[in-house]
Amino acid sequence: MSQLFESVLLALDSIWANKLRSLLTLLGNIVAVSSIITVVALLTGVNEAVTDAIVSDLGADSFTVTRMGITQNEDDFERMRNNPVVTLKDATAIKRFGQSVESVMAQAQTSTRVAYRNEELESIQVQGVSEEYLDFTTFDAERGRMVTPTEVSRKRLVALIGWGVADRLFGAAEPLEKAIRIAGVPFTVVGISKKKGAAFGQSLDEFVVIPLGSFQKLFGARPSLSVMVKPRDATLVALAKDETRVALRIERGLKPAEPDNFGIVASDSVLDIFQQATAGIAVLLVGIVALSLLVGGIVIMNIMLMVVSERTREIGLRKALGAKRRDIMSQVLTESITLSIVGGIVGIALGALFSTIISSLTPVPSNVEAWSVVLGVTITALVGVVFGYYPARRAASLDPIEALRRE
Repeated sequence: MSQLFESVLLALDSIWANKLRSLLTLLGNIVAVSSIITVVALLTGVNEAVTDAIVSDLGADSFTVTRMGITQNEDDFERMRNNPVVTLKDATAIKRFGQSVESVMAQAQTSTRVAYRNEELESIQVQGVSEEYLDFTTFDAERGRMVTPTEVSRKRLVALIGWGVADRLFGAAEPLEKAIRIAGVPFTVVGISKKKGAAFGQSLDEFVVIPLGSFQKLFGARPSLSVMVKPRDATLVALAKDETRVALRIERGLKPAEPDNFGIVASDSVLDIFQQATAGIAVLLVGIVALSLLVGGIVIMNIMLMVVSERTREIGLRKALGAKRRDIMSQVLTESITLSIVGGIVGIALGALFSTIISSLTPVPSNVEAWSVVLGVTITALVGVVFGYYPARRAASLDPIEALRRE
């Protein structure tokens, strides 16, 4: 143990005594590890933000029927652009046929002006919902209450507003039971949704929920609806999707050979597409890291060969005094690993700093993962072992008599 500690101190003294040489030696490891930490932190932050936003919008245990599903290329878009609009008849068909379906909610949305007295907000998302919206966890009321099913069925002019709308329109004043104007029509605020935060700089709290009938009076009944479907159990999502597809195909009179003229979107499918997109970034990261580690490892090996050459007489003296082959190898390997790990630690610090700076200057969130820090240290230690083995073996094979003769 004392020999190991002595080797580590010797390596640290060498790094401190030769600062510029050490910096150039460790540059490859620093770039590799800082790349790992930065990219993993940003990808993790983005994944968490996107997951929260998608689950908040689509629900974790539900799925949505839309006029157009997820389009990944121009051919898909051209095929789906002529799909018929989704209507309340489609929602009724799903309710009637879906044995594994617990609840079906129809909704429509648009962006419009929302105002209170002299305060006006442009392009606020207004959602019209059917009576079943209370069955879905994407809606809540932190203050006040939810719009009741009776109010929805009677098309009352009441509204549940997002935290951001309440804050911007009313400030410190009490919004409940106040009348806001949606596209010029007064609606009474009955509840305020809890704060959801933001994703990529876009607020998730600037919305208004009103009865679907009131929405259609304001904006017309022709725009396509979307239908959220909640299975009786989370394990029945796949079965509920199949039943929904069959119900809609029957309702729309599609022949067996004809493709679906509607889309079914679930949070997991959207997340799968997003993860496929980020997989390309991960592959690029692997390439950068591999190249940087290769360069860094070669530089470390050359430096350790130079160190062995500089300390030939010292190694010869140690062997003459009884040091074994494994003792010499252990000393050189320890110095190589220490040198490499120091580069890893500097890379971790820089990676955390870079990700924090990027997160503070842009809407991209970041989250430094503990496993990425462990991975960075482990990789640099392995680089020290692999590229330090040859110099260590060469040092251990020196003939003590020849080594002592060298000047």
